[in-house]
Amino acid sequence: MILKSRFLVLVGVVGCSLSGAQNTPSAPTAPPGEHRKTSEPYKGDLSIFDSPGRGDRLQVNRVLDILGITSGKTVADIGAGSGWFTVRAARRVGENGTVYAVDINPEAIRYIANRAQKEQLRNVKTILGKEDDALLPKDAIDSVLLLKTYHEVADPVTLLHNLRASLRTGAKIGIIDRNGNGEDHGVSPDVVLREAARAGYSLLNQYEFVKGDKMDYFLVLVAND
Repeated sequence: MILKSRFLVLVGVVGCSLSGAQNTPSAPTAPPGEHRKTSEPYKGDLSIFDSPGRGDRLQVNRVLDILGITSGKTVADIGAGSGWFTVRAARRVGENGTVYAVDINPEAIRYIANRAQKEQLRNVKTILGKEDDALLPKDAIDSVLLLKTYHEVADPVTLLHNLRASLRTGAKIGIIDRNGNGEDHGVSPDVVLREAARAGYSLLNQYEFVKGDKMDYFLVLVAND
């Protein structure tokens, strides 16, 4: 989960720094008064994210399928937290794939590195990122997930803009979050889509299956040409 104190992408996953490509447009800036509120990041026990039954509630295997996370792919888990999604993606991509676990919280990075070692997942690499830059390698990523993290990102437009240099052609960006006003650990999907459009992305698909009460939504974005 990209959190103000944690974030800086499953991902699940040794820091590679992102260098801006030449002729890359500068990051868009928010018009006066448009900077929205964000939620306070969770600062407690990271193991809370591994609650029993979470995979079934989120239908995580369906999420993996939709994002095209298959053998040999390279995935970013942004705002990775405990590495809950990271380890699932790592098992799916196998030894020929890679999962970058990105977080801004050094404790989360240590937690995931230890977890990957214990679970013998040699394809997980961790990145201590920034609030507005995941610091992923250039032209490397096939799929991205921000799981219950977007509402805590301090500068989402810049983050998404900086992410573009790391994406391979056709890469899918998944955002799973819940409806809210930005500061209640949720954010409206309409807000996400407006911010994504400013960063140069379009909506590919939108799903509501990730929670039975329909409070949660799953957006799949692609970068514009």
